[in-house]
Amino acid sequence: MAPRPAWKGHLKLSLVSCAVELTGTTDHSEKVSFRIINRKTGNTVRRIYVDGVTGKPVAEEDEVKGYEIGDDEYLLIEEDEIEAVQIESSHTLAIESFVDRAAIPPIYFDTPYYLTPSDEVSEEAFAVIREAMARQKKAGLARIVLFRRERPVMIEPFEKGLLLTTLRYEKTVRKPDEVMGDIPKVKLDPDLVELATHIIDKKQATFDPSGFEDRYEDALLALIAAKKKGKKPPKVHSTERPANVVNLFDALKKSLAADGTPDKAAKKTRTSAKAPTPRKKSA
Repeated sequence: MAPRPAWKGHLKLSLVSCAVELTGTTDHSEKVSFRIINRKTGNTVRRIYVDGVTGKPVAEEDEVKGYEIGDDEYLLIEEDEIEAVQIESSHTLAIESFVDRAAIPPIYFDTPYYLTPSDEVSEEAFAVIREAMARQKKAGLARIVLFRRERPVMIEPFEKGLLLTTLRYEKTVRKPDEVMGDIPKVKLDPDLVELATHIIDKKQATFDPSGFEDRYEDALLALIAAKKKGKKPPKVHSTERPANVVNLFDALKKSLAADGTPDKAAKKTRTSAKAPTPRKKSA
């Protein structure tokens, strides 16, 4: 069964427009999930809303959204009133400008979606827009109302269609200095960097997502399978937590050896280097 579109509307470039639909790129249907169960009865548990003052359950028809305008004072907003709020980006993806994709820092990328034509009439205009973007090697910037929020988005050619990625607002992104400002600038030993470079060279590979496996979920499934058979849960093979490296050169040298790299690289890198002299304790 084809996935259900998350949004339908029109893609617009100047005076050219075409009907499009947005579909999520990820599928979580196979993810391990758990239900909350009443331990005493074995029945599933369902959530219900209760009145915050009386503690009594609230009937579904009496549930309504409220916007707080004061202490314990709310303005009631009906569902149809929210649905009636429409702006251009609610139904139209108007490309406002084009930029180099590399100019957008990755920290602004949020959620990717496939963008495809939604009918035969739109296929030609869609293909023209996609091909022009591919030739110029540019990404388009637009806005879309998705899940009741207007979001800035980046649109770029991808396979036979387009890829739309929602972007984070600048005010929601922490500035690097807030987290990294206290990291001191370290004077590096060129030989150590050279050794680390050799390790990176040895570990180069072609990106292949088929090799990614959720080993934690595999462990959960093994637990479930064992319990279904009435067996004890399998033992979890704990791994040692890494400790801070005391001798960085030795650690890098051992890493090269573990990767099957001849010791020549380490010897060549450290032919004239001496072991670090321990600091003298001040009197």
